[in-house]
Amino acid sequence: MSERRKRGLGKKPQDTAGLVLFFVALSSVAFILGIIAVLFVEGLPALSHVSLSEFFLGRRWYPVSSPPRFGLLPLLLGSLFVTLGGLAFAVPLGFLAAVFLAEICPWGLREFLKPVIEILAGIPSVVYGFFGVVFLAPFLREIFTLPTGLTALTASMLLGLMAVPVVVSVMEDALTAVPRDYREAALALGATRWETIKEVVVPAASSGIGAAVILGAGRIIGETMTVLMVAGGAALIPRSFFQPVRTMTAAIAAEMAETPVGSLHYRVLFLVAVVLFAITLLFDLVVNLFGRREFWRR
Repeated sequence: MSERRKRGLGKKPQDTAGLVLFFVALSSVAFILGIIAVLFVEGLPALSHVSLSEFFLGRRWYPVSSPPRFGLLPLLLGSLFVTLGGLAFAVPLGFLAAVFLAEICPWGLREFLKPVIEILAGIPSVVYGFFGVVFLAPFLREIFTLPTGLTALTASMLLGLMAVPVVVSVMEDALTAVPRDYREAALALGATRWETIKEVVVPAASSGIGAAVILGAGRIIGETMTVLMVAGGAALIPRSFFQPVRTMTAAIAAEMAETPVGSLHYRVLFLVAVVLFAITLLFDLVVNLFGRREFWRR
């Protein structure tokens, strides 16, 4: 057998594995494109019955009234409220935890704390929702003397806790990736440890920190079960965090099962999903933008 033939036989398993991996990657892209196609095919026909101005600026979401009202504004503002509230809890807590893990925590303690924080990401969302309904909502109702504890504040606190593992993981990786030479140079110039962290390490990791915030927002806005259980489910324009709200994800989950297939309500729910997809895609694009060093050098 010639040497060339032996080489060709030796490459066949590698070529087969590469071909299999290629088709696996291609199937992932095909599934994503299929999901996008279904969303647009099912959702866009609703625009022939509901105008864009009525849909995006309408203040009433009454899908079973006569005539039905499909104003997205209460759902959109509800999602915005819980997202901003969740970030207000997740970002400071996640940032401080990431700085502690990356810069201060002893190695042995870090090896214990990091897996514990990551365990939070593996807890099912329904468990968070159950905890909110049984413990957190009654506690907040008593503290703030509210008619109900199922409010945007309750949802924000739980969603912030759920986003902490994502924020901590990305921020900690960004801080750890800062070259050691930066720290040593700052210390050699007389800076204290805290000054080094504040003036050198954190600015150098700013792109990763910004990406962590956006990823945390994407994690929060896409959550369904928790907000369905603890946000109150009121499709009203929220004016404070102490009011019940309904998010876009909660509306889809709560109403899709009882909606006749092919009805206008059915189409509008898919249109809401298209808007949610567009917001998530925007978050991903912003994360990619934040990750480019050229963005921070402008």
